[in-house]
Amino acid sequence: MESAWRWKSGYSGNFKSVRNKKLHWLFAWGKKMRFVVVTGMSGAGKSSALKMLEDAGYFCVDNLPIPLIPTFARLTIRESPNISKIALGVDIRSGEALEGAKQIFEELSEEGYPYEILFLECSTQVLVKRFKETRRTHPLSGTERVDKGIEEERRRLAFLKSKADYILDTSQMLIRELKTQVDYIFVENGSYHNFFITILSFGFKYGIPADADLVFDVRFLKNPYYVPELKALTGQRQEVRDYVLASPMAPEFLDRLESLLLFLIPGYIEEGKNQLVIAVGCTGGKHRSVTVAHELGRRLEKTEYGVKTDHRDITR
Repeated sequence: MESAWRWKSGYSGNFKSVRNKKLHWLFAWGKKMRFVVVTGMSGAGKSSALKMLEDAGYFCVDNLPIPLIPTFARLTIRESPNISKIALGVDIRSGEALEGAKQIFEELSEEGYPYEILFLECSTQVLVKRFKETRRTHPLSGTERVDKGIEEERRRLAFLKSKADYILDTSQMLIRELKTQVDYIFVENGSYHNFFITILSFGFKYGIPADADLVFDVRFLKNPYYVPELKALTGQRQEVRDYVLASPMAPEFLDRLESLLLFLIPGYIEEGKNQLVIAVGCTGGKHRSVTVAHELGRRLEKTEYGVKTDHRDITR
């Protein structure tokens, strides 16, 4: 007979595996429950994520005192039949009490109260910019520089990030993109991978993308720009792709690039990285780079990682 409720999957490297996991928890008394702990870096979008969940029908509570979490869990899960979706905001504002959260969450697991943790991450550079733009003071910076407070917060929240089921890096996200991700995970119940790959095509004439982790130059491939009937088209058209991929070195290059990335990615994950931006460039960013980015994305979509393909300069 199936257990009264389904437990969280275990760790895979530094991240929990959520692939093929059923995201609704089934209780012995027949109640379906989703209990989400929303946490992460100040300025990374936690409040926005909570608002999105609230709009999606979640009962949301932000900054509840840490010692009250077990009582809150018992009341909402066992004694509130009309509440089936809960989101609880926990962050650095809890002060010293945050240190006790680790033990409290362990106790909840031991008592059989299932929960999921969404951790919102963001680079220090972007967070500093956001605090300056909004003229807000970081909770831990005091009279020190903002980046000092951010790094201290990152250290204090490390244990929550290590337990997270979902890590969303909002460094390069628009608010609508964050909503898409939140809805996909917590409304549509889609599977999610904590390591996300963005394959970005670009044109060298417009500069290398500032957020690129790896940059590959494909200007050695045949250039459709010099073919009159292809010049005005882009790598999103099949005839352009066929022309570029007909280059003698194209098939082997893609095979070797795919192999290299599959070799490197586990190392990035082991070092705690949760996203990778792979930039593929040609002269103008419309033909060869778009084609290679599309083909590489198609190949990597078959892996266990999340993949998105974007084209920075395709409309220039």
